[in-house]
Amino acid sequence: MSIISLDNVVCGYGDGRTVLEDISFQIDKPEYVCIIGPNGVGKSTLIRVVDGLIKPKSGTVSVFGRSVEEYDLRDLSKIIGYVPVISSDFNVMSVLDTVLIGRYSRQKWRTSKEDIAVAVKALKAMEIEDLAERNFNELSAGQHQKVSIARGLVQEPKILMLDEPTANLDIRHQIYVSAFLRRLSDKAGMTCFTVSHDLNLAAKYATKVIVLQKPGKIYAIGDPNDVINKQMIHDVYNVDSEIVDDHGTPHVILQGVLR
Repeated sequence: MSIISLDNVVCGYGDGRTVLEDISFQIDKPEYVCIIGPNGVGKSTLIRVVDGLIKPKSGTVSVFGRSVEEYDLRDLSKIIGYVPVISSDFNVMSVLDTVLIGRYSRQKWRTSKEDIAVAVKALKAMEIEDLAERNFNELSAGQHQKVSIARGLVQEPKILMLDEPTANLDIRHQIYVSAFLRRLSDKAGMTCFTVSHDLNLAAKYATKVIVLQKPGKIYAIGDPNDVINKQMIHDVYNVDSEIVDDHGTPHVILQGVLR
């Protein structure tokens, strides 16, 4: 039974635009999957389709052998965690209380000691336990991002969907978060889906890369060594590049925009 399966998915919005066309793939084991591609090809839409936030026009989306549409929302949130690219929160709650919101699908009628322990563990994982009592709206954009990831982790999902999780993070924390997500798939058996614009982070840490190109179709899917190459960058991004070996993974050196 596949963890995630998409079969001929077509998705669009109310204005008639088709954003994703004939998307089909399967994830059969816990992996760190990175979705890459230029702006406007449906990367964020793809993860929202998988986690049930957007209903496709046609095709099927299944999680653990069951259509996403068949899940009760509360049950689905126990399986799939979602971390948006930019938090829309504006609140005066503490960081700890903000993270605890992510426990709603597992909480009973009040917050338990277990809920707090899970939240503290997630804060430590993101190296922000010292911010637990700070007000969320006092934090920087990068700190907001780490709080959002922690809130996704406390759901204890089997699948974690993250839209540009390294956005607003400094270089150290971009590497830290990417390596952490890879460990979640390798050691904890969690399937992590991320959207990224950083080809080198995708190449170094992802176990599988999905490349989307206009008009919202899959150009390639597979191991970073097979997918991230000069031809793909030329075809998908219209950019010239060189690829060098970085301890067994491709490293992209951009040369310039093609005319």
